Amino acid sequence: MNLLPKDEKFFELFTKHVDLLCQSAELLRTGLQRGYQGVCDVSKQIEALERGADEITHQIFQRLQATFITPLDPEDIQTLATSLDNVVDAIEDATFRIVAYRLDPIPETALKLAGVIASSSRALSRAIHALHDRKPVLDDCIEVNRLENEADALERTFLTNLFNRETDPITLIKKKEIVEELEHATDLCEDVADVIQNVAVKNS
Repeated sequence: MNLLPKDEKFFELFTKHVDLLCQSAELLRTGLQRGYQGVCDVSKQIEALERGADEITHQIFQRLQATFITPLDPEDIQTLATSLDNVVDAIEDATFRIVAYRLDPIPETALKLAGVIASSSRALSRAIHALHDRKPVLDDCIEVNRLENEADALERTFLTNLFNRETDPITLIKKKEIVEELEHATDLCEDVADVIQNVAVKNS
C-alpha cells in the first residue's frame, strides 16, 4: 500500500488541454467550411483557446515542480504537455496565416486537412482518457498515425498540382505555406500519439 498518494490533478489538466485542442480543431474545420470569412470569424476564438492552452501548460509545469509523487514520470508529463501545446499552436498559426494572407478562395485540400486535424484531435482525446483509466490506447494512436499518412498524401498531391498549374508566384507561396502548416499540425498530432503510446507501455 502506498501511503503517499499520487497527484491526479495532472490528468485533469491534460483533459482540459485536449478539450481545448478539440475545440480549436473543430473551429478551424467549421470556419474553413464557410470560406475565408468563416476563418476570419473564428480566428479570435482560436487565438483565445491557444492562450488558454498555454496557461494550462504553465500550470502543469508549475505543479510538476511542486509535486513529490506524480502519476506518470515527470519527464513524460512535461513531454505530453509540450506536444499537446504544439498542436494548438500550429492550428492557431495556420488560422493567423489564412487571415493575414487573405487566402480567398480556400483550397479544398485545406478543408480536407482541417477534417483530418479534427479527427486526430478526437482520437487523442480518447487516448488520453484511456491512459488515465488504464485502458488500451493503441487503437486510437494507430488511428492518428493513419490520419497523418492521409494528410501527407493530400499535401503531396496538392503541391504537385499547385506547381503544375499555379502561375502567380504570390498565390503559390500563400497556398503552399497554408497547406504545409496544416499538414504539420497532423505531424504534431502523431507526436502526441507517440508520447501517449510510450507512456502507456512504461506504465503497463
